[in-house]
Amino acid sequence: MAVITISRQFGSGGKSLGKKIAESLGYVFADSDVVTRIAQAANVSETWVEHIEKEVGGKFLCIISQLVAKSLVEKILKDERGYIDETIYLDYLVVLIAQFAEEGNVVIMGRGSQYILRDHPDAIHILLVNSLENRIQHIMERHDLAYKKAAQMVRDEDKRRAALYKKIGKTDYDQAGLYDIAVNLARVDGDTARDMIVELARQKEASDSETV
Repeated sequence: MAVITISRQFGSGGKSLGKKIAESLGYVFADSDVVTRIAQAANVSETWVEHIEKEVGGKFLCIISQLVAKSLVEKILKDERGYIDETIYLDYLVVLIAQFAEEGNVVIMGRGSQYILRDHPDAIHILLVNSLENRIQHIMERHDLAYKKAAQMVRDEDKRRAALYKKIGKTDYDQAGLYDIAVNLARVDGDTARDMIVELARQKEASDSETV
């Protein structure tokens, strides 16, 4: 059972590619599913969780450092809070990403999953990048924005992503050495990238079945 994490530059087209990979493999695509599970676990609305995701910041380090310690799991699971803030969100995030990985056959989009699952034996970590111009064009089309607004949105998201990883003590998040495959979607088309990643996942599945 392979677990694929996808880290991508904003506007790179990584989300649509992640969906195609999941569909090709018959895997769960864990993006909005993560929000749904956190909302259910915390007994709050998905809108509230989505807002927290946009605002989450400096408290990520203390959660990542704990990863999925048994005491943390016992503290979080089945806790009917009816409330969520940054700290609670991050508590749930680490545990639920670990749950997705335990269930296997899943493509997990972003959310620091490449760090949370960095030592997971079945994890395949993917980095997707694209040219700035392509990313701006993608956001223009996706959100029906003028060029200037789309460019500002890309710049703002890049800054937010950089600030988040800086606060968790990570500056290597776009370094190819952290990942099993790094794909520049300005040079490799989406179908080829999908096929490469699908093949790697199938090799992982075959290797795992041989060791059982």
